[in-house]
Amino acid sequence: MATTVMTSLPQFNGLRPTASAAPVQSLAAVVQPMRRKGKGALGARCDFIGSPTNLIMVTTTTLMLFAGRFGLAPSANRKATAGLKLEARDSGLQTGDPAGFTLADTLACGSFGHIIGVGVVLGLKNLGAL
Repeated sequence: MATTVMTSLPQFNGLRPTASAAPVQSLAAVVQPMRRKGKGALGARCDFIGSPTNLIMVTTTTLMLFAGRFGLAPSANRKATAGLKLEARDSGLQTGDPAGFTLADTLACGSFGHIIGVGVVLGLKNLGAL
């Protein structure tokens, strides 16, 4: 049961306080705390390495890194033209990889793989399949 706390707040007319005998209820007694309904999107569980969520994230990130490394996706050394063809160019970035895969490519492809994975996980969770 919530108990009402009665307090009186000072009232002002300009800069001069005026006496007010009317008590005001405290907001803490009036506002009820919000209760969560269901798990929502935050209910995705990653209990162990072989969980479905973990497998989806690993698969999508690996596929995106594979696509970037082997020239199936744009990268720093391969830009996409207007016809979506990949053409080679010199980006000036140092790399020890024979295919020219740079650190910027690794970070970009890895983060895009994570974005795809989160979309798949949330979509499957919304469908109730996960």
